[in-house]
Order: sequence, then structure tokens, then C-alpha cells
Amino acid sequence: MLHPAPVPTAAAQRLRIGLGTYIAIDAWADTAAQAVAAIDSAFAAIAAVDACMHPERAGSTLARINAASPGRRLDIDAGTHQLLELSRRLHALTHGVFDPCLPARPGSLADLELSGAPDSAWVICRKALALDFGGLAKGYAVDQAVEALRERGCRAGMVNAGGDVRLFGERRETLFVRRADGRGRPLALADTALAVSDRDARERPREHRGYYVRGRRPAGGRRYAAVLAPTAVVADALTKCLLLCPEAAAQRALAAFGARSAA
Repeated sequence: MLHPAPVPTAAAQRLRIGLGTYIAIDAWADTAAQAVAAIDSAFAAIAAVDACMHPERAGSTLARINAASPGRRLDIDAGTHQLLELSRRLHALTHGVFDPCLPARPGSLADLELSGAPDSAWVICRKALALDFGGLAKGYAVDQAVEALRERGCRAGMVNAGGDVRLFGERRETLFVRRADGRGRPLALADTALAVSDRDARERPREHRGYYVRGRRPAGGRRYAAVLAPTAVVADALTKCLLLCPEAAAQRALAAFGARSAA
């Protein structure tokens, strides 16, 4: 049973638009001014992820990768390297079903060579790619926002970006999550991340196109997925595994990351 969390010394909440959705951030800190400054830093971290990982924005890392000539070595940032490493791991766990490269170009994730260390990060595309992090970048942005709150001295908080939620510290929240049968149920969250994906959603950010227009019929028959995981990027990515993979592969991926389905 979850017990009521202690009342923070000071708290602040802010709501803004970003990543094609509404983003709500709240923070608990020693003073209100500290909490507000931390939230500003968290929104700046989200904006930095959007600028770096938008597949079409001029100068973004993904845009440079997609424009690179085959065989050319291209230096990349540590964040993009981290998401490519995660994608490669999921690619292996799902026998190639999880792939952030769109079919608009011939290359797939298997055609991308990645450096072994993030402190000297580079890629080489062996074929032309249409790399799109729409299936996991929002979760990564949520994680970066949480790290920004912590670095500013917040002892607790929550970041909610259009269904990708992460709580840390003493922050508690109960959300209603849809089950596979369409009914909702309350879900008590504490020091965890939750992500949801709905193939039938009426409105989807353009940045999320990569995992909805692949032409692949969901092998497990799922149209909706919700995942609890230690980090938002993992939860976000694993919802796509649940939507696209055979059940055995989806469960294998969940187990590998200590995650579970919440739907």
C-alpha cells in the first residue's frame, strides 16, 4: 500500500507545449524559487532533445545522419548514441522487428555501424537511412528532464509528456490506465516510468510517424500498450515492442529491462 507522501517544503508546477504535445512538470525543492528554476532547466533539456533528435529539423543529429552519404563517418552526440545502442539491443531481442529506420529508404538499423564508446560517438551508414526516433525520443526527453530536476537539487517531482510519465523521489500519483479490454483502472505510481501507445489514436505528433506507418500488422494483435519501466525511454520503446512483436518476443524484451505491461 502506498502511504501519503510528506508535504514538500516548496513545490512548483508548470505546463507548456513541446514535442507535439502538452508537457507538465512539477518539482519539490527547498524553496519555490529553486523549484521554478529547476523546472525551467527541465524544459530546456526537453527542447535540447527535440532540437537534436527531430528527423527533419535542419542541423539536428538525425537529419545529418539521414543526409549522410553511405560509407561516410559522422560524429554524433552522446544522447543519440545512447538511443541507437538501446535500439540495437531491442532490434536483437525482437529479431529485427523493432527498427527505428523507416521503409522510405533502403537502409535498416542493421546497415548502421555505431562506435563502441559514447565519449567518442560516431556512425557510418552503409545504406541510405530514414532514421526516426518517434518511438522512443519522447521518453528520452522525459528522462533528461528528470535528470535536470535532480541536478538542480529537487528531491522529488514528476514529468508528464503526453502519456509518457516519470516520477522520482517522494512524488506519488494515481493515474487511470486503459486496459486491453478498453476499461480503465487506477494505477498507483511511485519512483517509476509509464508510457502508453495507441495505434488507433486520433491525433499523433508528426514526430511519431515511424512506428505507425510501417505497414506491419501487429503480430500479437495489440492496438494499445502501456508499460511500466525504470526509465521513460525504455517504457516508451517497449510499448512499440508490445504493439509490433509476437507475444514471446515482446515478453522477452520486457523481462530484459525489468519492465512489465500495465494494460
